[in-house]
Amino acid sequence: MYSEDDYIQLSAIQHYIFCKRQCALIHVAGLWQENVFTTRGELFHENADSGKIERRINKYTLRSIYISSERLGLSGKADIVEITKSDGAYKMYPVEYKVGKQKLDNCDAAQLMAQALCLEEMMGCSIDFGALFYGKERRRTEIPFTEELRNQTEEVIYAIHDMVKNQIIPDPVYSNKCKSCSLNSQCMPKISHKKIQNYITELYSIT
Repeated sequence: MYSEDDYIQLSAIQHYIFCKRQCALIHVAGLWQENVFTTRGELFHENADSGKIERRINKYTLRSIYISSERLGLSGKADIVEITKSDGAYKMYPVEYKVGKQKLDNCDAAQLMAQALCLEEMMGCSIDFGALFYGKERRRTEIPFTEELRNQTEEVIYAIHDMVKNQIIPDPVYSNKCKSCSLNSQCMPKISHKKIQNYITELYSIT
């Protein structure tokens, strides 16, 4: 169990899988920088973040709701949670909105899985599926909450807790992903730790 002071944000999961250094710069060093990609994301989320509750026959749609897990030390907002009633039982179905298209890694699926873990703990229920809605594709991709995804997500959560607790900031490693990162200018991924050390050594060796 974690105290609320030690909670990490749900968004840290996506950041960590995308790039460990980006995660550390945001959640350890406290850096953040808007760019065209983050702005598009905010505009895309406006409807999901409205906080409105929609009611239809046997179905509730909750938007932008606060969720948390004491067991995992996790908190944040779920974009949309659909609640349906069937045969007298309620089922919860989290939906996460993403502005771009489906990614090659599982960073979005893990973030969605973490939302389900929070909801399961809060509501004392079991959630088998959720969905990711990608803006470019304009359709939902259903995500099964398998045992493998559950275990992988929890491993990432514990790794982030360790990173934050021990104030770990990994060295930069340049890749194509760096081009879309809003922290590119602060991270300086093309300047490796070794190059910086060599530069400092050469600077102080000048007589």
